[in-house]
Amino acid sequence: MRKLLFYIILLFLSYQTQGQNFRYAFVTDTHIGTSTGEEDLRRTVNDINAQSNLDFVVLTGDITEMGTNAELRLAKEIISGLKIPYYIIPGNHDTGWSETGGVSFIKEFGDDKFYFKHKGYHFIACASGPYVRMSDGHIPRDATVWLDKTLKKIPEKEPIIFINHYPIDESLDNWYEITDRFHKRNIQYMICGHGHTNKAMSFEGIPATMGRSNLRANDTIGGYNIVSMYNDSVTFSTKKPGQDTLKSWRQISLQKFDKNNIPTIKRPDYDVNNKYNFIQQVWSYHSDANVVNTPVVVDGKVIFGNSLGMIEALDFQTGKKLWNFKTKGAIYSSAQSKNGLVVIGSGDGYIYALNTKNGKIKWKIKTNNAVLSSPLIDENTVYIGGSDNTFRALNLGSGKLIWEYNGVEGNMVGKTLLYENKLIFGSWGKYLYAIDKTDGSLLWKWTNGSANRMFSPAMVTPVATKGVVYIAAPDRFLTAIDSQTGETIWRTKEATVRESIGISEDNSTIYGKTMNDYIVGFETNRTAPILKWSLNAGYGYEHTPSDLIEKNGVVIFGTKNGVVYAFSKDSKEVLWKHKIDNSMINTVHALDDKNIIVSTMDGKVVYLKQ
Repeated sequence: MRKLLFYIILLFLSYQTQGQNFRYAFVTDTHIGTSTGEEDLRRTVNDINAQSNLDFVVLTGDITEMGTNAELRLAKEIISGLKIPYYIIPGNHDTGWSETGGVSFIKEFGDDKFYFKHKGYHFIACASGPYVRMSDGHIPRDATVWLDKTLKKIPEKEPIIFINHYPIDESLDNWYEITDRFHKRNIQYMICGHGHTNKAMSFEGIPATMGRSNLRANDTIGGYNIVSMYNDSVTFSTKKPGQDTLKSWRQISLQKFDKNNIPTIKRPDYDVNNKYNFIQQVWSYHSDANVVNTPVVVDGKVIFGNSLGMIEALDFQTGKKLWNFKTKGAIYSSAQSKNGLVVIGSGDGYIYALNTKNGKIKWKIKTNNAVLSSPLIDENTVYIGGSDNTFRALNLGSGKLIWEYNGVEGNMVGKTLLYENKLIFGSWGKYLYAIDKTDGSLLWKWTNGSANRMFSPAMVTPVATKGVVYIAAPDRFLTAIDSQTGETIWRTKEATVRESIGISEDNSTIYGKTMNDYIVGFETNRTAPILKWSLNAGYGYEHTPSDLIEKNGVVIFGTKNGVVYAFSKDSKEVLWKHKIDNSMINTVHALDDKNIIVSTMDGKVVYLKQ
């Protein structure tokens, strides 16, 4: 009897705790680095500090404009002025153009996800990409792994509030991984930013609210939301700094989530794999974090890095993990290998050379910022750029510095082309560079003339032939540049090619992946853009940087929704398609036209064979 009374009292107290009223501030899309971002956020912090009835603050991403170290430090300085606890996650602006691939966000704020319990409610939040590359929004693989562990700790009936930067809908390529998990729990509501407006939403039956940006935009003052939690409901009210009036605009009933009232939303299907069933997955490996690079195949191993800083080596024949090596920062660099060594850059600021046989370190070189770009190995020299505005030449065997060029504006994230003894690469500082491979001296630099850094030729893979360098930057132009002078020969926006190109094995054709359905072939020439042909591949809207690789007359590329395509160079017809998951396909590693290693943003590494 006494035990029964004890449990009744505990149950009563738990309901009382859950029913306690409280308020918190919901701030999002502060965009430090824009013209008014700093002033608007300082006003909001002061306004929050002037209130005595707020328990905490949540900041739901796009804290900065470009994710630079300077912007993040400034944001941290301002936000640290809050007199109540705050909880923060990044958004796509903090990671998509980040000079450290998100490493500095974690260093400044401690993590890119959070979980806490407050007065009976469990608050859960995680990051969402894209990271470094352009793609759809994506809940990182490491976040879903963490989310599963977190949910296991929470009793099934206890109420949960989920927070993300993106809406949990098709803005994310793997939205269903979130809704499917919370459909099984007592989810109360979700909140997000990203859209810069107050908006009532619903994510597959889960009540949701998008919050306005903290920026003033066309107003004279910015603003944020006050969230008021009551026993049976939650309200959202707009608050402008310095103004006492709250404008309530959204109310949600708080009740046990009804699992029987979930609308049917179509999930990605894999029917295409049945149509082209002669393409087989020899093996598939799922890393514990995002893979945003192209694996290297060497000495019977497939080697790559993930966004938790782990370098992994798989057996080429079986996909079994053979060894791994942990760095202290996210890896977006595509490894390169020669003479029994694999070289790769890390967000921790080091360049690593590991023994391909066992993963043991041969050497590592410290730089002054993250290293997100991919190395190029020529003879016994490693060429690689970093986010410290420096491009280096290193001895492959020892890691000893041969020379360095420190005049790069912005961070480097792409791949380098070696052509006519020139190292050609781009950065997020608006320029494409050509430097001498022997001494690192600048030969020329090219710009498209745009003042917007987001149009920089950074995530480009230059190709060249007959004295002409070809690139496709985010400005959607295909550009031909004189390799000797750096002068523009021609530019065309006829096909809206964005960042994904390739060159035919006979050097006669530049391949481009357009932003809607079509693959195009342009003639390589020094006179004018000549569109030779176009192929409707039917992939829909497309914007991910996945280059077109030709092997034995078959051209292979990937898309943002996890599908690998192959078409014939000669007949201009799609030969096959294969869907791996629903996230971005990185540039494939095609050993030939029938054996291909593919990696995806969600951490899948797959061996496809015809």
